[in-house]
Amino acid sequence: MSYIIKLKDKGLLTPPKHVTDGMQMEVMMGSVAYGVSSDTSDIDIYGVSIPRKEMIFPHLTGEIQGFGNQIQRFEQYQQHHVEDRQAKKIYDITVYNIIKYFQLCMDNNPNMIDSLFVPRRCVLFTTKIGEMIRENRKLFLHKGAWFKFKGYSYSQIHKMRIKNPEGKRKDIVDKYGYDIKFAYHCIRLLNEIEQILAEHDLDLERNREQLKSIRRGEWKQEDIFKYFETKERELETLYTKSKLRHSPDEPKIKQLLVDCLEEFFGDLSSAIIIPNKTTNLIKDLEEVINKYKK
Repeated sequence: MSYIIKLKDKGLLTPPKHVTDGMQMEVMMGSVAYGVSSDTSDIDIYGVSIPRKEMIFPHLTGEIQGFGNQIQRFEQYQQHHVEDRQAKKIYDITVYNIIKYFQLCMDNNPNMIDSLFVPRRCVLFTTKIGEMIRENRKLFLHKGAWFKFKGYSYSQIHKMRIKNPEGKRKDIVDKYGYDIKFAYHCIRLLNEIEQILAEHDLDLERNREQLKSIRRGEWKQEDIFKYFETKERELETLYTKSKLRHSPDEPKIKQLLVDCLEEFFGDLSSAIIIPNKTTNLIKDLEEVINKYKK
């Protein structure tokens, strides 16, 4: 049973029906997925849902975009700091419309890539469609991930340098001399993109002992900066040498999305035009002919 529905049944969540009815996958994210969590860690849950057919294909109801009454849209549902006092846990919940989820994964958003590659123990709920997504997770990886992961890593370093800590973060800085959470995320992101570029795969738990060491305050702030600078140079070289596809294979990812939607709704020929193999072959031949004409 969906973990989010369980929380809803406890009266802790209030997700709309179009979110819960279409749940396909729920995974634990964050420190739990990286293998570095403690008993006091909050639990981040990401979900993927397929909403009602008309919410994905509003034209089926006769809607003209931008005119008159518009079909309700759903991109994501969020509810933070959900406290389950009985279980003594606090949850942060985010559920994505499958369309937005595929787009973010194709863009190689680091959080979305993590959600695809969480270890099996972190999969709270999955359907056949959820398994289809996980089985094809490597399809989403491409070299554009380097720029996304590097940007996120830069952000963590920047926050370490300038952010004025408050609350629990202030206590961390007072104890260790710098914000070890920003530091460990910075190093984690660099390690992850190294795996992606070198192996075209991702094991979120591989560097857990290193990350635990940082979280225990066993690294000095200078060690973090030095690691970042060294690893950045190495990764620039690795990016150049990597055999990973340069950009996303959008047609294959789109086909996977269509397969998932057809598994849920049935035949979609009345909703979208899906080019057949003959059409694609003709298109490919035309591109070759035009290339040689030039």
